[in-house]
Amino acid sequence: MMHSFNLIEQPWIPCVQANGQVQELSLHQTLTRAREFVAITGDTPLETAAIYRLLLAVLHSALRGPSNAKSWQKIWSAGTLDAPWLHEYLDQWKHRFDLFDPQRPFYQAADERARPKSIISLVMEMASGNNASLFDHHIESEGAVLSAAKAARALITAQNFSLCGTSGMEQKFTDCPWTRGVIFLASGDTLFDLLALNLATAIVQQRIPVTGPDQPAWESDNPYLPDREIPLGYLDYLTWQNRRLLLIPEGEASAPTVSQFTVAPALRLSADVLDPMKSYGIDHKGGNKLVRFEEDRALWRDSATYFNLRNPKSAKPPENFFAIASLAADYGYLPSSIVLRFIALGMANDQAKIEFFRQEQLPLPLAYLQDQEIVGLLSDCLTQAENAYDALQNAGKQLAVGIMVPKEAEKDWKKQGNNTKDRATSLYSHWGSDRVYWGALELPFFSLLEDLLINREQALTNWCDEVQQAAWRALDQAIEKIGESPTALKAAVKARSILGGKLKVIFDPIQKEVIQ
Repeated sequence: MMHSFNLIEQPWIPCVQANGQVQELSLHQTLTRAREFVAITGDTPLETAAIYRLLLAVLHSALRGPSNAKSWQKIWSAGTLDAPWLHEYLDQWKHRFDLFDPQRPFYQAADERARPKSIISLVMEMASGNNASLFDHHIESEGAVLSAAKAARALITAQNFSLCGTSGMEQKFTDCPWTRGVIFLASGDTLFDLLALNLATAIVQQRIPVTGPDQPAWESDNPYLPDREIPLGYLDYLTWQNRRLLLIPEGEASAPTVSQFTVAPALRLSADVLDPMKSYGIDHKGGNKLVRFEEDRALWRDSATYFNLRNPKSAKPPENFFAIASLAADYGYLPSSIVLRFIALGMANDQAKIEFFRQEQLPLPLAYLQDQEIVGLLSDCLTQAENAYDALQNAGKQLAVGIMVPKEAEKDWKKQGNNTKDRATSLYSHWGSDRVYWGALELPFFSLLEDLLINREQALTNWCDEVQQAAWRALDQAIEKIGESPTALKAAVKARSILGGKLKVIFDPIQKEVIQ
């Protein structure tokens, strides 16, 4: 029986309409009708990111660029990807996009060393191996059956996000290109906007140099040769395959399903390769440190770092941000006043264990990518919030000491014994003051981004007020939980005194400067 599922012709990509409804489309439909949809929505942020990466890879391959700003502007001004160059490319390579082609199945290769296993091991949100059941309650021993559409999404997600680990073979599995770190994608109002804006990355990107005949995996006779750790170029990198995966189809030829697959190690990506859509910090030794998701830290707290395009000694923002800034400032192809968005996608993992998936969305005002003075002000505001947070923690932990060990309450936090510190930190964490504080500042932060562009002095004053109010609310919430005993009242007075004194040190000089 000859199974077939061609990704160019068959629906498998979940696209979100303006009314929120989701419709599955083929790759051809998704690209040519991108103006009609607002986004892609996979079953997880990883699946969403993997689909975006594939769409961009197809467009870059069809364009062999864009090679310069002018060629990008033609696409942007057209407002559509429904163009002859795309139709011709998809027709030319359609035969390489069949998921179950007997000779060249899409993004797959057989390996005689590998034995069939449950498809659950491929689906990253299902429970298998070290992974807890994050979004699904299938277990590996029971198995699962995937539709061809879901199998396609699972395949490209695995090729982008699978973790390192043992393979049962001489060669171990290595991390895939997007396994670690946060992926940043610029976005507008439609799917077309997102794809076009991130296509501009090719104009400026320098992190993936051309080292050989660059082409996407489907154009290569054998994408695993030559054996290499450095991509041959950007197209090679976007379609890089750390795994030899092979889906095993079953069921009706017209409606194939997948319950098993094989997997073996393949290309090993060098750790020295930097991704154009990731952000890196610079450590004290001058090394590159990936920006990662942290469970209790929202990305907006570090947003000034992503906007700071003029200080390569402190950070390396995503290169797609550089491209967009250049299109606005150097060419005038985008209004400098426009406010786009950026989507951050990825996961947190500990070695070979997934901890959580995450997708965040934040404003991307182009003015911040061009005006370093305003980025500096934003950075100062975020530093103020962090300093007030430290003050809140100090006061809150001293409150906990006053409740648990009243006789130690007059000691400074630094002079407390380790046992007292551990107990006080645990109690403070239980109160949830940190969540109250940062949660109260998220909406004011979005207002700050906008207000700094309109009235800087008023924006700074409002932010100082919001930060102080958030700190007081968070401490008061903790105080409400300790009751009204004499010990509790005394501890509360002490904690308020600590917080008030530290906030005064932080904000009095700032407020005086604003007044002057």
